[in-house]
Amino acid sequence: MRCICFKPWRRSPSPSVKSTVVDELGNFSLCVAEEHYDRKPNLNQEPLALTKSPWPSGKGTPARVSALGSSRLGYFPAYNHNSNKDREGSSCPRFREFTLEELNVATDGFSADNIVSEHNEKVPNIVYEGTLDDGKKIAVKRFQKLSWPDASEFVEEAQEVGKCRSEDMVSLIGCCSEGQERLLVADYMPNGTLAKHLFHWEKRPMKWKMRLKVALHTAKALEYCNDMGLDLYHDLNTYRILFDKVGNPRLSCFGLMKCIREGKSYSTNLVFAPPEYLRLGTLVPESSIFSFGTLLLDLMSGKHIPPNHALDLFRGKNYLVLMDSALDGQFSDEDRAELIHLASRCFRREPDERPSIKFLMSALSRLEKRAELWPKLKEENIPDPSYTKPATNQPLRLTPLGEACSRVDLSGIHELLEKLGYGEDDVSVTNEFSFQMWTGDLQENTDYKKHGDAAFRAKDFETAIEFYTEFMSGAPVVSPTVLIRRCLCYLMSDMFSEALSEAMQAQVVSPECSTALYLQAACLLKLGMEAKAKEALQQGSALEAV
Repeated sequence: MRCICFKPWRRSPSPSVKSTVVDELGNFSLCVAEEHYDRKPNLNQEPLALTKSPWPSGKGTPARVSALGSSRLGYFPAYNHNSNKDREGSSCPRFREFTLEELNVATDGFSADNIVSEHNEKVPNIVYEGTLDDGKKIAVKRFQKLSWPDASEFVEEAQEVGKCRSEDMVSLIGCCSEGQERLLVADYMPNGTLAKHLFHWEKRPMKWKMRLKVALHTAKALEYCNDMGLDLYHDLNTYRILFDKVGNPRLSCFGLMKCIREGKSYSTNLVFAPPEYLRLGTLVPESSIFSFGTLLLDLMSGKHIPPNHALDLFRGKNYLVLMDSALDGQFSDEDRAELIHLASRCFRREPDERPSIKFLMSALSRLEKRAELWPKLKEENIPDPSYTKPATNQPLRLTPLGEACSRVDLSGIHELLEKLGYGEDDVSVTNEFSFQMWTGDLQENTDYKKHGDAAFRAKDFETAIEFYTEFMSGAPVVSPTVLIRRCLCYLMSDMFSEALSEAMQAQVVSPECSTALYLQAACLLKLGMEAKAKEALQQGSALEAV
Protein backbone atom coordinates (compact mmCIF):
# COMPACT_ATOMS: atom_id res chain seq x y z
CA MET A 1 0.00 0.00 0.00
CA ARG A 2 1.23 3.45 -0.82
CA CYS A 3 -0.88 6.26 0.54
CA ILE A 4 0.15 9.74 1.64
CA CYS A 5 3.31 11.49 0.42
CA PHE A 6 3.16 15.18 1.27
CA LYS A 7 4.98 18.05 -0.39
CA PRO A 8 7.51 20.35 1.39
CA TRP A 9 6.05 22.87 3.84
CA ARG A 10 5.90 26.58 3.01
CA ARG A 11 5.50 29.38 5.48
CA SER A 12 6.09 33.12 5.20
CA PRO A 13 7.98 35.14 6.42
CA SER A 14 10.10 32.20 7.55
CA PRO A 15 12.66 30.87 5.04
CA SER A 16 11.16 28.71 2.30
CA VAL A 17 11.79 25.05 2.91
CA LYS A 18 13.09 23.54 -0.30
CA SER A 19 13.57 19.95 0.73
CA THR A 20 13.79 17.63 3.71
CA VAL A 21 15.97 14.58 4.21
CA VAL A 22 17.04 12.44 7.12
CA ASP A 23 20.62 13.32 8.07
CA GLU A 24 23.40 11.21 9.58
CA LEU A 25 21.94 11.66 13.06
CA GLY A 26 18.54 10.45 11.97
CA ASN A 27 17.10 13.98 12.15
CA PHE A 28 15.62 15.99 9.32
CA SER A 29 17.79 18.48 7.43
CA LEU A 30 15.87 21.47 6.09
CA CYS A 31 17.32 23.22 3.04
CA VAL A 32 16.26 26.88 3.27
CA ALA A 33 16.50 29.77 0.84
CA GLU A 34 17.48 32.92 2.81
CA GLU A 35 21.21 33.11 3.47
CA HIS A 36 21.11 35.65 6.29
CA TYR A 37 18.12 34.30 8.20
CA ASP A 38 19.01 34.27 11.90
CA ARG A 39 16.67 34.21 14.85
CA LYS A 40 17.28 33.55 18.53
CA PRO A 41 15.55 30.57 20.11
CA ASN A 42 12.05 31.19 21.41
CA LEU A 43 10.62 27.99 22.82
CA ASN A 44 7.27 29.56 23.63
CA GLN A 45 6.47 30.80 20.13
CA GLU A 46 8.38 28.94 17.45
CA PRO A 47 8.31 25.15 16.86
CA LEU A 48 11.72 25.44 15.19
CA ALA A 49 14.17 28.28 15.84
CA LEU A 50 17.40 28.78 13.91
CA THR A 51 20.59 30.27 15.35
CA LYS A 52 24.28 30.46 14.50
CA SER A 53 25.27 29.79 18.10
CA PRO A 54 25.53 26.26 19.54
CA TRP A 55 22.27 24.75 20.74
CA PRO A 56 21.48 25.11 24.44
CA SER A 57 22.45 22.05 26.44
CA GLY A 58 19.50 19.80 27.23
CA LYS A 59 16.94 21.92 25.38
CA GLY A 60 16.68 20.04 22.16
CA THR A 61 18.14 17.70 19.60
CA PRO A 62 20.85 19.04 17.28
CA ALA A 63 20.03 19.20 13.60
CA ARG A 64 21.91 20.45 10.56
CA VAL A 65 20.33 23.28 8.57
CA SER A 66 21.95 24.14 5.25
CA ALA A 67 21.45 27.52 3.59
CA LEU A 68 22.95 28.09 0.13
CA GLY A 69 26.03 26.04 0.81
CA SER A 70 26.59 27.26 4.36
CA SER A 71 26.05 25.07 7.41
CA ARG A 72 24.17 26.23 10.48
CA LEU A 73 23.11 24.60 13.67
CA GLY A 74 19.59 24.65 14.97
CA TYR A 75 17.58 22.51 17.30
CA PHE A 76 14.22 20.88 17.59
CA PRO A 77 12.70 22.03 20.90
CA ALA A 78 12.20 19.19 23.33
CA TYR A 79 8.72 18.33 24.56
CA ASN A 80 7.22 16.22 27.28
CA HIS A 81 6.67 12.71 25.91
CA ASN A 82 4.34 11.91 28.79
CA SER A 83 1.96 14.72 27.97
CA ASN A 84 -1.04 14.18 25.72
CA LYS A 85 -1.35 17.87 25.00
CA ASP A 86 -1.03 18.49 21.29
CA ARG A 87 2.34 19.84 20.21
CA GLU A 88 0.73 22.77 18.44
CA GLY A 89 -1.37 23.63 21.46
CA SER A 90 -4.05 26.20 20.83
CA SER A 91 -3.07 26.49 17.14
CA CYS A 92 -4.87 23.21 16.48
CA PRO A 93 -8.52 24.09 15.74
CA ARG A 94 -11.47 22.37 17.34
CA PHE A 95 -13.27 19.67 15.40
CA ARG A 96 -16.05 21.04 13.19
CA GLU A 97 -18.17 20.10 10.21
CA PHE A 98 -17.05 21.62 6.92
CA THR A 99 -19.29 22.35 3.98
CA LEU A 100 -18.62 20.63 0.69
CA GLU A 101 -18.12 24.04 -0.89
CA GLU A 102 -15.38 24.90 1.62
CA LEU A 103 -13.46 21.74 0.81
CA ASN A 104 -14.11 22.13 -2.90
CA VAL A 105 -12.47 25.57 -2.78
CA ALA A 106 -9.64 24.37 -0.53
CA THR A 107 -8.67 21.58 -2.94
CA ASP A 108 -9.22 23.56 -6.18
CA GLY A 109 -12.24 21.48 -7.05
CA PHE A 110 -10.60 18.26 -5.87
CA SER A 111 -7.99 18.74 -8.55
CA ALA A 112 -5.85 15.76 -9.52
CA ASP A 113 -2.83 18.04 -9.02
CA ASN A 114 -3.63 18.11 -5.29
CA ILE A 115 -3.76 14.34 -4.79
CA VAL A 116 -1.14 13.28 -2.24
CA SER A 117 -2.04 9.59 -1.93
CA GLU A 118 -1.70 6.76 -4.38
CA HIS A 119 -5.02 5.22 -5.27
CA ASN A 120 -6.37 2.35 -7.31
CA GLU A 121 -9.08 -0.28 -7.05
CA LYS A 122 -7.51 -1.62 -3.85
CA VAL A 123 -7.18 1.87 -2.36
CA PRO A 124 -10.38 3.57 -3.48
CA ASN A 125 -10.27 6.52 -1.08
CA ILE A 126 -8.19 9.51 -2.11
CA VAL A 127 -6.35 12.08 0.01
CA TYR A 128 -5.97 15.65 -1.26
CA GLU A 129 -3.83 18.53 -0.09
CA GLY A 130 -5.84 21.66 0.57
CA THR A 131 -5.59 25.20 1.89
CA LEU A 132 -8.33 26.89 3.93
CA ASP A 133 -9.22 30.56 3.63
CA ASP A 134 -7.01 31.40 6.62
CA GLY A 135 -4.01 29.78 4.93
CA LYS A 136 -4.03 26.61 7.04
CA LYS A 137 -2.88 23.50 5.18
CA ILE A 138 -5.15 20.47 5.45
CA ALA A 139 -5.33 16.88 4.21
CA VAL A 140 -8.76 15.86 2.93
CA LYS A 141 -9.67 12.17 2.66
CA ARG A 142 -12.50 11.60 0.21
CA PHE A 143 -14.28 8.28 0.56
CA GLN A 144 -15.72 6.30 -2.30
CA LYS A 145 -19.38 6.90 -3.05
CA LEU A 146 -21.68 5.14 -0.59
CA SER A 147 -18.76 3.97 1.58
CA TRP A 148 -20.77 5.29 4.53
CA PRO A 149 -24.51 5.06 3.73
CA ASP A 150 -25.47 6.31 7.21
CA ALA A 151 -24.42 9.96 7.35
CA SER A 152 -25.13 10.37 11.06
CA GLU A 153 -23.00 7.32 11.93
CA PHE A 154 -20.13 8.73 9.88
CA VAL A 155 -20.30 12.11 11.63
CA GLU A 156 -20.61 10.55 15.09
CA GLU A 157 -17.57 8.37 14.58
CA ALA A 158 -15.56 11.24 13.11
CA GLN A 159 -16.46 13.37 16.13
CA GLU A 160 -15.14 10.66 18.47
CA VAL A 161 -11.87 10.46 16.56
CA GLY A 162 -11.76 14.25 16.45
CA LYS A 163 -11.52 14.37 20.25
CA CYS A 164 -8.00 12.92 20.04
CA ARG A 165 -5.37 15.59 20.58
CA SER A 166 -1.99 13.97 21.16
CA GLU A 167 1.51 15.09 20.29
CA ASP A 168 2.03 11.66 18.75
CA MET A 169 -0.98 11.78 16.40
CA VAL A 170 -2.20 13.72 13.40
CA SER A 171 -5.28 15.64 14.54
CA LEU A 172 -8.63 15.12 12.82
CA ILE A 173 -10.04 18.65 12.67
CA GLY A 174 -13.29 18.07 10.82
CA CYS A 175 -15.51 16.14 8.46
CA CYS A 176 -18.11 16.70 5.78
CA SER A 177 -21.26 14.73 5.04
CA GLU A 178 -23.39 16.16 2.25
CA GLY A 179 -25.47 13.98 -0.03
CA GLN A 180 -23.34 10.96 -0.89
CA GLU A 181 -20.07 12.71 -0.07
CA ARG A 182 -18.11 11.58 3.02
CA LEU A 183 -14.88 13.45 3.75
CA LEU A 184 -12.42 13.71 6.64
CA VAL A 185 -10.23 16.75 7.27
CA ALA A 186 -6.91 16.43 9.11
CA ASP A 187 -3.84 18.52 9.84
CA TYR A 188 -1.41 18.50 6.95
CA MET A 189 1.91 16.73 7.57
CA PRO A 190 4.53 18.24 5.24
CA ASN A 191 7.43 15.82 5.62
CA GLY A 192 5.98 12.68 4.09
CA THR A 193 5.42 9.14 5.27
CA LEU A 194 7.65 6.69 7.08
CA ALA A 195 7.50 4.48 3.97
CA LYS A 196 9.03 7.27 1.91
CA HIS A 197 11.98 7.72 4.25
CA LEU A 198 12.42 4.04 5.08
CA PHE A 199 11.94 2.28 1.75
CA HIS A 200 12.59 4.92 -0.89
CA TRP A 201 15.64 6.75 0.45
CA GLU A 202 18.13 7.61 -2.26
CA LYS A 203 20.78 9.53 -0.30
CA ARG A 204 21.09 8.13 3.21
CA PRO A 205 19.10 5.59 5.22
CA MET A 206 17.22 6.35 8.41
CA LYS A 207 19.40 5.86 11.48
CA TRP A 208 18.77 3.33 14.26
CA LYS A 209 17.93 6.00 16.85
CA MET A 210 15.33 7.56 14.57
CA ARG A 211 13.75 4.16 13.86
CA LEU A 212 13.41 3.49 17.59
CA LYS A 213 11.92 6.95 18.03
CA VAL A 214 9.30 6.18 15.39
CA ALA A 215 8.43 2.88 17.08
CA LEU A 216 8.16 4.49 20.52
CA HIS A 217 6.03 7.41 19.33
CA THR A 218 3.71 5.02 17.50
CA ALA A 219 3.33 2.88 20.62
CA LYS A 220 2.53 6.00 22.64
CA ALA A 221 -0.06 7.02 20.07
CA LEU A 222 -1.74 3.60 20.26
CA GLU A 223 -1.73 3.75 24.06
CA TYR A 224 -3.34 7.18 23.92
CA CYS A 225 -6.02 5.81 21.58
CA ASN A 226 -6.70 3.03 24.09
CA ASP A 227 -7.11 5.61 26.85
CA MET A 228 -9.61 7.44 24.64
CA GLY A 229 -11.65 4.26 24.17
CA LEU A 230 -10.45 3.74 20.59
CA ASP A 231 -8.71 0.41 21.04
CA LEU A 232 -8.69 -0.81 17.43
CA TYR A 233 -6.42 0.86 14.89
CA HIS A 234 -7.08 -0.35 11.36
CA ASP A 235 -4.32 -1.38 8.97
CA LEU A 236 -1.27 0.01 10.79
CA ASN A 237 1.64 0.29 8.36
CA THR A 238 4.46 2.62 7.33
CA TYR A 239 2.11 4.76 5.25
CA ARG A 240 0.05 5.55 8.36
CA ILE A 241 2.99 7.30 10.04
CA LEU A 242 3.82 10.81 8.91
CA PHE A 243 6.35 13.45 9.90
CA ASP A 244 5.34 16.94 11.00
CA LYS A 245 7.14 20.16 10.15
CA VAL A 246 9.89 19.63 12.75
CA GLY A 247 10.47 16.00 11.83
CA ASN A 248 8.57 14.28 14.63
CA PRO A 249 6.60 11.12 13.76
CA ARG A 250 2.83 11.16 14.11
CA LEU A 251 0.28 8.39 13.66
CA SER A 252 -2.47 9.14 11.14
CA CYS A 253 -5.94 9.65 12.59
CA PHE A 254 -7.54 8.06 9.51
CA GLY A 255 -6.73 4.56 10.79
CA LEU A 256 -9.13 5.05 13.72
CA MET A 257 -12.16 5.16 11.43
CA LYS A 258 -13.87 1.83 10.83
CA CYS A 259 -13.07 0.23 7.49
CA ILE A 260 -16.06 -2.11 7.22
CA ARG A 261 -17.57 -0.27 4.27
CA GLU A 262 -14.39 0.25 2.29
CA GLY A 263 -14.59 -3.08 0.50
CA LYS A 264 -11.87 -5.18 2.09
CA SER A 265 -11.38 -4.34 5.73
CA TYR A 266 -7.68 -4.97 5.44
CA SER A 267 -6.35 -2.84 2.62
CA THR A 268 -2.80 -4.17 2.58
CA ASN A 269 -1.71 -7.49 1.11
CA LEU A 270 -3.34 -10.38 2.96
CA VAL A 271 0.06 -11.85 3.84
CA PHE A 272 0.41 -8.97 6.32
CA ALA A 273 -3.04 -9.45 7.86
CA PRO A 274 -3.45 -10.87 11.41
CA PRO A 275 -4.31 -14.60 11.64
CA GLU A 276 -7.73 -13.88 13.15
CA TYR A 277 -8.65 -11.83 10.10
CA LEU A 278 -7.67 -14.65 7.76
CA ARG A 279 -9.61 -17.19 9.85
CA LEU A 280 -12.73 -15.22 10.76
CA GLY A 281 -12.67 -12.04 8.68
CA THR A 282 -12.78 -9.93 11.84
CA LEU A 283 -10.35 -7.77 13.79
CA VAL A 284 -9.92 -7.42 17.55
CA PRO A 285 -7.99 -4.81 19.58
CA GLU A 286 -4.98 -7.15 19.72
CA SER A 287 -4.87 -7.09 15.91
CA SER A 288 -3.20 -3.69 16.22
CA ILE A 289 -0.36 -5.37 18.13
CA PHE A 290 0.15 -7.84 15.28
CA SER A 291 0.35 -4.92 12.84
CA PHE A 292 2.73 -3.14 15.20
CA GLY A 293 4.98 -6.19 14.88
CA THR A 294 5.04 -5.77 11.09
CA LEU A 295 6.01 -2.13 11.67
CA LEU A 296 8.91 -3.22 13.89
CA LEU A 297 10.02 -5.61 11.14
CA ASP A 298 9.95 -2.82 8.58
CA LEU A 299 11.99 -0.55 10.86
CA MET A 300 14.57 -3.27 11.56
CA SER A 301 15.00 -4.49 8.00
CA GLY A 302 14.23 -1.50 5.82
CA LYS A 303 12.10 -3.96 3.85
CA HIS A 304 8.48 -5.06 3.86
CA ILE A 305 8.86 -8.60 5.25
CA PRO A 306 5.75 -10.82 5.43
CA PRO A 307 5.20 -12.06 9.01
CA ASN A 308 5.14 -15.76 8.06
CA HIS A 309 8.58 -15.45 6.46
CA ALA A 310 9.81 -13.43 9.42
CA LEU A 311 8.83 -16.26 11.76
CA ASP A 312 10.90 -18.68 9.67
CA LEU A 313 13.83 -16.28 9.91
CA PHE A 314 13.33 -15.98 13.69
CA ARG A 315 13.41 -19.75 14.11
CA GLY A 316 16.47 -20.07 11.87
CA LYS A 317 18.18 -17.14 13.62
CA ASN A 318 18.81 -15.62 10.19
CA TYR A 319 19.35 -12.18 11.66
CA LEU A 320 21.43 -10.90 8.73
CA VAL A 321 18.34 -10.87 6.52
CA LEU A 322 16.19 -9.42 9.30
CA MET A 323 18.46 -6.43 9.96
CA ASP A 324 19.11 -3.58 7.53
CA SER A 325 22.79 -3.70 6.55
CA ALA A 326 22.80 0.11 6.59
CA LEU A 327 22.43 -0.10 10.39
CA ASP A 328 25.68 -2.00 10.94
CA GLY A 329 27.55 -0.72 13.98
CA GLN A 330 24.65 1.37 15.31
CA PHE A 331 23.40 -1.06 17.97
CA SER A 332 24.57 -3.85 20.25
CA ASP A 333 23.81 -7.52 19.70
CA GLU A 334 21.66 -7.45 22.85
CA ASP A 335 19.51 -4.59 21.56
CA ARG A 336 19.07 -6.30 18.22
CA ALA A 337 18.02 -9.53 19.93
CA GLU A 338 15.55 -7.70 22.18
CA LEU A 339 13.85 -5.89 19.30
CA ILE A 340 13.61 -9.10 17.28
CA HIS A 341 12.10 -10.83 20.33
CA LEU A 342 9.53 -8.03 20.71
CA ALA A 343 8.48 -8.36 17.08
CA SER A 344 8.20 -12.15 17.34
CA ARG A 345 5.90 -11.85 20.38
CA CYS A 346 3.62 -9.52 18.42
CA PHE A 347 3.12 -12.29 15.84
CA ARG A 348 1.74 -14.90 18.22
CA ARG A 349 -1.24 -16.66 16.70
CA GLU A 350 -3.60 -16.18 19.62
CA PRO A 351 -4.42 -12.48 20.17
CA ASP A 352 -4.41 -12.71 23.98
CA GLU A 353 -0.83 -14.03 23.92
CA ARG A 354 0.53 -10.88 22.31
CA PRO A 355 2.19 -8.23 24.51
CA SER A 356 0.24 -5.18 25.66
CA ILE A 357 1.03 -1.79 24.20
CA LYS A 358 2.17 -0.65 27.66
CA PHE A 359 4.74 -3.43 27.73
CA LEU A 360 5.96 -2.49 24.26
CA MET A 361 6.25 1.16 25.27
CA SER A 362 8.37 0.26 28.28
CA ALA A 363 10.68 -2.00 26.27
CA LEU A 364 11.09 0.52 23.44
CA SER A 365 11.80 3.30 25.91
CA ARG A 366 14.69 1.26 27.33
CA LEU A 367 16.01 0.55 23.85
CA GLU A 368 15.86 4.22 22.92
CA LYS A 369 17.87 5.19 26.02
CA ARG A 370 20.46 2.52 25.28
CA ALA A 371 20.71 3.75 21.69
CA GLU A 372 21.78 7.14 23.04
CA LEU A 373 24.60 5.50 25.03
CA TRP A 374 25.74 3.03 22.38
CA PRO A 375 28.10 5.34 20.39
CA LYS A 376 30.06 6.16 23.56
CA LEU A 377 30.21 2.51 24.61
CA LYS A 378 31.34 1.49 21.17
CA GLU A 379 34.18 4.04 21.20
CA GLU A 380 35.59 2.39 24.32
CA ASN A 381 35.97 -0.95 22.55
CA ILE A 382 39.26 -1.84 20.83
CA PRO A 383 38.77 -2.53 17.11
CA ASP A 384 39.33 -6.11 16.02
CA PRO A 385 42.75 -6.14 14.27
CA SER A 386 41.87 -9.36 12.46
CA TYR A 387 39.08 -7.66 10.54
CA THR A 388 39.90 -6.66 7.01
CA LYS A 389 37.45 -5.09 4.62
CA PRO A 390 36.57 -7.46 1.78
CA ALA A 391 38.29 -6.60 -1.45
CA THR A 392 35.99 -4.89 -3.93
CA ASN A 393 38.29 -4.78 -6.95
CA GLN A 394 38.32 -8.50 -7.69
CA PRO A 395 36.78 -9.50 -11.04
CA LEU A 396 33.28 -10.90 -10.73
CA ARG A 397 32.17 -14.20 -12.17
CA LEU A 398 28.63 -13.53 -13.28
CA THR A 399 26.01 -15.65 -14.97
CA PRO A 400 24.39 -14.28 -18.14
CA LEU A 401 21.60 -12.81 -15.99
CA GLY A 402 24.17 -11.18 -13.70
CA GLU A 403 25.99 -9.75 -16.72
CA ALA A 404 22.74 -8.37 -18.15
CA CYS A 405 21.91 -6.73 -14.82
CA SER A 406 25.41 -5.25 -14.52
CA ARG A 407 24.86 -3.59 -17.93
CA VAL A 408 21.22 -2.73 -17.11
CA ASP A 409 20.28 -4.52 -20.33
CA LEU A 410 16.56 -4.63 -19.63
CA SER A 411 15.64 -6.45 -22.84
CA GLY A 412 18.26 -9.09 -22.10
CA ILE A 413 17.00 -9.43 -18.53
CA HIS A 414 13.45 -9.91 -19.81
CA GLU A 415 14.52 -12.64 -22.23
CA LEU A 416 16.47 -14.49 -19.52
CA LEU A 417 13.64 -14.27 -16.96
CA GLU A 418 11.26 -15.72 -19.53
CA LYS A 419 13.60 -18.68 -20.01
CA LEU A 420 14.01 -19.19 -16.26
CA GLY A 421 10.27 -19.38 -15.64
CA TYR A 422 9.13 -20.25 -12.12
CA GLY A 423 11.60 -21.87 -9.72
CA GLU A 424 11.43 -24.24 -6.77
CA ASP A 425 10.42 -21.48 -4.35
CA ASP A 426 7.21 -21.00 -6.30
CA VAL A 427 6.36 -24.71 -6.09
CA SER A 428 6.06 -24.28 -2.33
CA VAL A 429 3.91 -21.22 -2.95
CA THR A 430 1.51 -23.31 -5.04
CA ASN A 431 1.40 -26.01 -2.36
CA GLU A 432 0.63 -23.37 0.25
CA PHE A 433 -2.30 -22.20 -1.87
CA SER A 434 -3.72 -25.71 -1.96
CA PHE A 435 -3.12 -26.30 1.73
CA GLN A 436 -4.61 -23.06 3.05
CA MET A 437 -7.84 -22.27 1.26
CA TRP A 438 -8.64 -23.43 -2.23
CA THR A 439 -11.84 -21.54 -2.99
CA GLY A 440 -13.46 -20.01 -6.03
CA ASP A 441 -12.01 -16.64 -5.06
CA LEU A 442 -8.52 -18.09 -4.89
CA GLN A 443 -8.96 -19.76 -8.27
CA GLU A 444 -9.90 -16.36 -9.66
CA ASN A 445 -6.80 -14.93 -8.02
CA THR A 446 -4.52 -17.42 -9.80
CA ASP A 447 -6.08 -16.28 -13.07
CA TYR A 448 -4.65 -12.82 -12.36
CA LYS A 449 -1.20 -14.42 -12.28
CA LYS A 450 -1.78 -16.15 -15.61
CA HIS A 451 -2.91 -12.88 -17.21
CA GLY A 452 0.11 -11.14 -15.70
CA ASP A 453 2.44 -13.79 -17.14
CA ALA A 454 0.85 -13.37 -20.57
CA ALA A 455 1.27 -9.60 -20.44
CA PHE A 456 4.87 -9.99 -19.24
CA ARG A 457 5.59 -12.34 -22.15
CA ALA A 458 4.06 -9.82 -24.58
CA LYS A 459 6.12 -6.98 -23.03
CA ASP A 460 2.97 -5.15 -21.97
CA PHE A 461 4.57 -4.18 -18.68
CA GLU A 462 1.91 -1.76 -17.46
CA THR A 463 -0.78 -4.42 -17.78
CA ALA A 464 1.51 -6.99 -16.18
CA ILE A 465 1.95 -4.73 -13.14
CA GLU A 466 -1.83 -4.44 -12.76
CA PHE A 467 -2.46 -8.20 -12.92
CA TYR A 468 0.51 -9.12 -10.72
CA THR A 469 -0.64 -6.55 -8.16
CA GLU A 470 -4.14 -8.06 -8.17
CA PHE A 471 -2.63 -11.50 -7.69
CA MET A 472 -0.33 -10.46 -4.85
CA SER A 473 -3.06 -8.58 -2.98
CA GLY A 474 -5.11 -11.75 -2.62
CA ALA A 475 -2.36 -14.34 -2.30
CA PRO A 476 -1.91 -15.98 1.13
CA VAL A 477 1.84 -16.30 0.46
CA VAL A 478 4.33 -14.34 -1.63
CA SER A 479 5.73 -15.57 -4.94
CA PRO A 480 9.40 -14.53 -5.36
CA THR A 481 9.22 -14.92 -9.14
CA VAL A 482 6.19 -12.62 -9.37
CA LEU A 483 8.08 -10.06 -7.29
CA ILE A 484 11.08 -10.34 -9.62
CA ARG A 485 8.90 -10.02 -12.71
CA ARG A 486 7.06 -7.04 -11.28
CA CYS A 487 10.46 -5.53 -10.45
CA LEU A 488 11.46 -5.68 -14.11
CA CYS A 489 8.08 -4.23 -15.12
CA TYR A 490 8.75 -1.26 -12.85
CA LEU A 491 12.25 -0.88 -14.33
CA MET A 492 10.79 -0.88 -17.82
CA SER A 493 8.33 1.81 -16.67
CA ASP A 494 11.12 4.03 -15.20
CA MET A 495 9.82 3.45 -11.66
CA PHE A 496 13.21 2.66 -10.17
CA SER A 497 12.47 3.03 -6.44
CA GLU A 498 9.43 0.76 -6.75
CA ALA A 499 11.54 -1.75 -8.67
CA LEU A 500 14.19 -1.77 -5.94
CA SER A 501 11.54 -2.38 -3.29
CA GLU A 502 10.26 -5.42 -5.23
CA ALA A 503 13.75 -6.90 -5.63
CA MET A 504 14.50 -6.41 -1.93
CA GLN A 505 11.27 -8.14 -0.93
CA ALA A 506 12.07 -11.02 -3.30
CA GLN A 507 15.37 -11.47 -1.46
CA VAL A 508 13.54 -11.57 1.87
CA VAL A 509 11.09 -14.18 0.59
CA SER A 510 13.88 -16.27 -0.96
CA PRO A 511 17.23 -15.44 0.74
CA GLU A 512 19.19 -17.82 -1.52
CA CYS A 513 17.88 -16.23 -4.73
CA SER A 514 20.77 -14.64 -6.62
CA THR A 515 18.32 -13.26 -9.20
CA ALA A 516 16.86 -10.93 -6.57
CA LEU A 517 20.32 -9.54 -5.81
CA TYR A 518 21.14 -9.09 -9.49
CA LEU A 519 17.88 -7.22 -10.04
CA GLN A 520 18.69 -5.04 -7.02
CA ALA A 521 21.98 -4.15 -8.71
CA ALA A 522 20.19 -3.08 -11.89
CA CYS A 523 17.79 -0.92 -9.85
CA LEU A 524 20.63 0.66 -7.87
CA LEU A 525 22.52 1.47 -11.06
CA LYS A 526 19.42 3.20 -12.41
CA LEU A 527 19.28 5.20 -9.17
CA GLY A 528 22.93 6.21 -9.53
CA MET A 529 24.12 4.14 -6.55
CA GLU A 530 27.07 2.39 -8.18
CA ALA A 531 28.84 1.28 -4.98
CA LYS A 532 25.70 -0.39 -3.60
CA ALA A 533 25.06 -1.98 -7.00
CA LYS A 534 28.54 -3.51 -7.01
CA GLU A 535 27.94 -4.96 -3.54
CA ALA A 536 24.69 -6.55 -4.73
CA LEU A 537 26.46 -8.08 -7.75
CA GLN A 538 29.17 -9.49 -5.48
CA GLN A 539 26.60 -11.00 -3.12
CA GLY A 540 24.70 -12.53 -6.02
CA SER A 541 27.89 -13.99 -7.46
CA ALA A 542 28.85 -15.40 -4.04
CA LEU A 543 25.46 -17.11 -3.71
CA GLU A 544 25.87 -18.84 -7.05
CA ALA A 545 29.36 -20.03 -6.11
CA VAL A 546 28.01 -21.92 -3.08
